[in-house]
Amino acid sequence: MVICVDFDGTCVSHEFPHVGKDIGAVPVLKELVANGHSLILWTMRSDGPKGNFLEDAINWFKENEIPLWGIQTNPNQSSWTSSPKAYCQLYIDDAALGCPLVSDTRDYVDWSRVREMLVKKKIII
Repeated sequence: MVICVDFDGTCVSHEFPHVGKDIGAVPVLKELVANGHSLILWTMRSDGPKGNFLEDAINWFKENEIPLWGIQTNPNQSSWTSSPKAYCQLYIDDAALGCPLVSDTRDYVDWSRVREMLVKKKIII
């Protein structure tokens, strides 16, 4: 399965332009990869004259030894569409309707509940 994962508020707490704090994503993302799933980083972060914000997110994945199959796009979709939206079978995003959240100053993904959902759907075994 191809899974798109947002970054701020999903992999880390909301602290843009800085990389936020750990919110429990690392073990679940590693478990997804270990179960044969491919991850696409799908974020509003970009690089430009004000900073290398996308690079910071990519480095977070590298530092946590979580391989990315794609960054902002599905590497295979150009063969069948010109759409800029990254195609995947599942999106994990703090802004997604129904995504379990932890309420704090700014809501972020509740990875323990996300993991339960992934196990229930047999995405993680």
